[in-house]
Amino acid sequence: MKAKNIEQLKKNLEKRLVANPNKNSLNLIDRATRIVQNTAIKSLMAGGTGETVTKYNPNRTHTQSKPLDAPASDTGFLVSQITMNVKSNPDGSVVGSIISAAPYSKALEFGTTNMTERPFMQPALEKNKRKIQGMFKKQGLIKWA
Repeated sequence: MKAKNIEQLKKNLEKRLVANPNKNSLNLIDRATRIVQNTAIKSLMAGGTGETVTKYNPNRTHTQSKPLDAPASDTGFLVSQITMNVKSNPDGSVVGSIISAAPYSKALEFGTTNMTERPFMQPALEKNKRKIQGMFKKQGLIKWA
């Protein structure tokens, strides 16, 4: 039984890595990048755990995030500005990027002299690190002890 499974594993790895490595790498990086993007967005949409304040234009109440927690979505602008890009380079490498284009993204992620950080990108990556490593291991692209 074991020998049969090993042979099947070899066939599967050859199919994934030898038959079409660029396409398979692109698909894997795309999946991993989407997982992190979705986790970042979910953390923003989860709501705040801090003080509730009244805001104007438009009138509303908003529960803010506590320092070191992901920012709580208020108008939805920050969430709408999180996009991803996966590209294949001429050298055969594949790069996945998650971009937060809101002008205040950097201040939220890293803080300022007047505000403690409220990170949402790095924690999303850390939360999914093992899952992504497992995906790469399953595809035969990395080994780990």
